[in-house]
Amino acid sequence: MATVELRFSAQPEHVRTARLVAAAVARRAGVEEAVLDEVRLAVGEACSRAVGLHRSYGLTGPVRVILTEEDKSFSIEVGDEVPAPGGGSGEAVSGLDAALDPDTDTEDEMGLAVISGLVDDVEVTSGESGGTIRMSWPVSGSSDLP
Repeated sequence: MATVELRFSAQPEHVRTARLVAAAVARRAGVEEAVLDEVRLAVGEACSRAVGLHRSYGLTGPVRVILTEEDKSFSIEVGDEVPAPGGGSGEAVSGLDAALDPDTDTEDEMGLAVISGLVDDVEVTSGESGGTIRMSWPVSGSSDLP
């Protein structure tokens, strides 16, 4: 299992770099070429959301992006340091459920809705130490190679 970790200051101009890195690592992992645009867009939305949250709450810590290549899948986790309201329980909710939560703001709703539309396998968690959006995609028959 190969992992790449990227941390960047919560500045909008760094989101493009995160998208480029994610697409390059996804390509190397074996994600189909036709899906790379979805990877790029989903990572851009998740990173933009994390940057916006950090800036709204005045946090100076970095946004975390962890890209993991596994045998049959490629996953990306985008994490922020914004604690869940009320301390959070670390519970996972589907991206669509989070997007429809009336306690989230409109930009947050839109970002999560876009991610849910782009990625079939998405999980949004939130806890005391921050939130994470985990997305994964299948990789093409890399295990079929001799």
